[in-house]
Order: sequence, then structure tokens, then C-alpha cells
Amino acid sequence: MNLNTPVFSSFTHDGLRLAFFDEGDPSGVPVLLIHGFASTANVNWVHPAWLKTLGDAGYRVIAIDNRGHGASDKPHDAEAYRPWVMAADAIALLDHLGVAEANLMGYSMGARISVFAALANPHRVRSLVLGGLGIGMTDGVGDWDPIADALLAPSLDVVTHDRGRMFRAFAEQTKSDRTALAACIRGSRDLVARSDMAKLDMPALIGVGTRDDIAGSPQQLAALMPEAEALDIPGRDHMLAVGDKVFKQAVLAFYARVAEG
Repeated sequence: MNLNTPVFSSFTHDGLRLAFFDEGDPSGVPVLLIHGFASTANVNWVHPAWLKTLGDAGYRVIAIDNRGHGASDKPHDAEAYRPWVMAADAIALLDHLGVAEANLMGYSMGARISVFAALANPHRVRSLVLGGLGIGMTDGVGDWDPIADALLAPSLDVVTHDRGRMFRAFAEQTKSDRTALAACIRGSRDLVARSDMAKLDMPALIGVGTRDDIAGSPQQLAALMPEAEALDIPGRDHMLAVGDKVFKQAVLAFYARVAEG
């Protein structure tokens, strides 16, 4: 664990104040990191040492606290969390920083946001790393209403749904606004058409833990895309795959290949 929290700044988009950090080599190739549901830029990217890994490799490392999360504003309306709305936040951050093109890397919900950003702005996305979400991107990842219910329950003690308990406990650990997260989980589940995945012709790496029971197959999603490759992250579930050293090594090797063109 690397717990050195970077300095966060903020910008305004769509009437919301959104927090971000901009670290690493300012002259390096930009990587924009988009975290998962109920997480934060710190929890997803700083604590598991992604910031250190990418920074030490010479990249400019940018990460956003998605609306509803971390130090960003937290609307309570589900419509505020549609994935294309959050994707627009991510592109607006690139605009704010004057970054014309970046490698996008998202985990779980962040992977979905990254795909919506790439579909709307393909010229802004040099490559995609999609972690923690495979064919669930197009086919769905099950019923998430119990997660919203768990987030709004009076206490963790009364939550019996296993996945609901997991996310409720995670939300409490990260001291999140649970009402905002419940709105987010209800608003952010739009699927991507398989035909739309086929339009994403930038290099892509899709990494999923072999014990992940949420994401779906990375191989099936990669097969829909012209320039995608799949990565099995051995022995990791949905919560633990994000910081895995196999994942990190694969991403660094992938970015080296992207740089070679």
C-alpha cells in the first residue's frame, strides 16, 4: 500500500465541483484514471500504488474523483450519474488541463465510463485499459437494486444480500455519501451495444480477475473490438484485482506497445 495522498485540485463542470489530481511527469504521456463505484481516486489508484507505478514509468498521471465520490460534489438524482454524463466529466477534465489526447484507464464502473468517453470522443483517447469489467459491459452484471437498497439500509447489520453487504461495508470504509452512491448505482448501469464496442478501434487491454464474479469474460469483450487483448488476473476477485502486480506489469507492457505504434 502506498498511502502518500497527492495534492488534489478541482474544476467545475455541469454545475458541479469535481476533484482531481495531476501528478507524475508533466511532460510524460498522459494517463487519465477513472475509478470504480463507491471508490475514489485515492482508494483505486493511490493506495494500490498505481500512481507510483505509472509515475515511476514516466507518465503524467491524472485521476478524477467521479461525481458522487471522494471530494467531488454529490448529487442525489440518479439521472446525474448516467455513464455518458460522467464520461463528459472526464473529457472536461482533459479540456481543463489542456490535454488533447490521453490513455484512458478505468476500473469497473470507471471502465464503463471510459468506453462511453471513447465512443463520444475517439480522437481524445489514445488507448483503453478496462479493468474489472468484461462482457458485462454489453450483457449486464446482474441485479444491482439490492446494492442500492443495502446502501440505504439503516445499518449493515440488517443487510443480508452478499454483494449488498460487500458494497455497504466498502462505502462505510470510504466514508461515502451513501444516498449519492445509491443514486449512482441506479443511474450508471446503461449497457454498451456490441456494435458500439466494435467501433472502438484504439488499442485496448481488458483485465479481469479469475475469481471475479461480477465482470464477465474479458476474452468475450475483447473479441468484439478490433485492437483489444484480454488479460486474466490470476486468483483475484473484483475487489482485489485492481492493485495486482500482474495487472500492473501487463499495463506497463501494453503502454510500451502503444508507444511503439
